[in-house]
Parts: sequence; C-alpha cells; structure tokens
Amino acid sequence: MSFSNAVKERVGVIGLLPCAVGGTAIKEWACGSHLYETMVRRAKTAVAQGGGGGIKAMLWYQGESDAISQQAVDSYKENVETLIQNVRADLDLPSLPVIQVAIASGDERYREKIREIQKEIDLPNVVTVDAKGLELKEDNLHLTTQAQVQLGCMLADARISLIFLADR
Repeated sequence: MSFSNAVKERVGVIGLLPCAVGGTAIKEWACGSHLYETMVRRAKTAVAQGGGGGIKAMLWYQGESDAISQQAVDSYKENVETLIQNVRADLDLPSLPVIQVAIASGDERYREKIREIQKEIDLPNVVTVDAKGLELKEDNLHLTTQAQVQLGCMLADARISLIFLADR
C-alpha cells in the first residue's frame, strides 16, 4: 500500500492489479503458461471494465526462486526480457514501463548473479529498484513490514510519478 499511497499523493487515485504468486521461477511465467495467461487476461479484463483507465506500468518482483542453480541463472536474463516483450506485445503496449526489483534474498550461492542480471536488463522503459539492504524477517527471505513500506516508496520514486504525470 505504500506504493499506491505515494503515487496517490502525487497524481491521484490509481488502481492496482495484483497477479503475484510467491515462490515461482521465471520459467513459470513464460508465454502460454497458466500464470502468464491469467495475468494477461486479468489485465485486459481490468482495462475493459475500468471506466477509461489504462495500464500505466508493470511492477515485477521475482527472482529468489531462480537463485537456486547455475542453470536457472544462465537462462534468467533471456527469460525476463522475453517476458517483458511478450507482456508488451500481448497488451499492445510496446512502451509499457516496467519497474522491477533487484532481489534482496535467495540462495547465497546465486543471489548476486541474479541481482546483477536484473540490473543488466537493457530494454527501453525498464527501471530497476534495488532491495539490497532492506531488512529481512527472521526467515531471511521475506522483507519486514517496515522494509516493504520502504520498498513501496522506492518504487514510487523510481519514475512511477513521471509515468503517471506524463499522461496528464
């Protein structure tokens, strides 16, 4: 909610369409998969029923489940870039801004490799917010409530307000 509250303060009320599924690897979001098709269908339905609103950005926070093996790391960048390109094509939004989060947790052996890949995504209108250093819960995987609030504000500050203001 900190994200939506921070954006609301700057540009007014926004809608959010949560499609997150915890513990999923990037390959589970490939075009044609249940998760991908559900996300795209929900987005199209929301726009059709949204009273004139549209999709202004996609927030993407994923990667911990890919920090498990060298094989997952090796295919991660291509899979993320393909996901972004497919979402843009399927929603007919070729310039859709994507704000992704560089992970703060995951298997220590591969976490930094995934983080580096996330920061290297070089597609137009893709911004990366770094969650490293935000406080984790005792499980050393999930962000604390305070860290989630911080991350929400960081996401809002990462050009989100510019994305919404550009349409006004």
